[in-house]
Amino acid sequence: MMGAPENRGAGPGGLVVVGALTLPGVRRSVGHARRFLRDMVPPDHPGLDDLVTVVSELVCNAVTHTASGDGGRVTVSLLAGSGCLRLEVADDGAGGGRPRLKAETGAESGRGLRIVDALTRGWGFRPDGPGTVVWAEFPSVGRILFGNTDRGLSRGSSTLVPTAFEGEDR
Repeated sequence: MMGAPENRGAGPGGLVVVGALTLPGVRRSVGHARRFLRDMVPPDHPGLDDLVTVVSELVCNAVTHTASGDGGRVTVSLLAGSGCLRLEVADDGAGGGRPRLKAETGAESGRGLRIVDALTRGWGFRPDGPGTVVWAEFPSVGRILFGNTDRGLSRGSSTLVPTAFEGEDR
């Protein structure tokens, strides 16, 4: 699905937030976002690798191209509904710029949304005050069961958020 018109694919009704995590707008938050999804989705879910790849791209874009990377925050949310998983990444805004696919130039950067486009059933964005929420949808076969029945994070994630906020920007 090329492009990301603002109102395309508003998503199926009945989506429920499974989990959300707010992180500082620094590079190391990309790894924390991946860990969060790995904790929320069962390891044998057929779309897990695509979800993890897409969250990496979207959080990296938020940190690199928006005010989130200037001391702001990035929020990752996972929603589920009948046959659908929806990933949302909210940023602090980019001075009016919105996500868009760039023409292939052979450059090292600028491919993130092409990857998102290739791995998802659909993606788009919506304004959220000064910020933007970029969403990506994935098919989910059968009943949606999540890895941690208590919706908690793995044992190693008990320090996830404090660790994300400590130290230098890495």
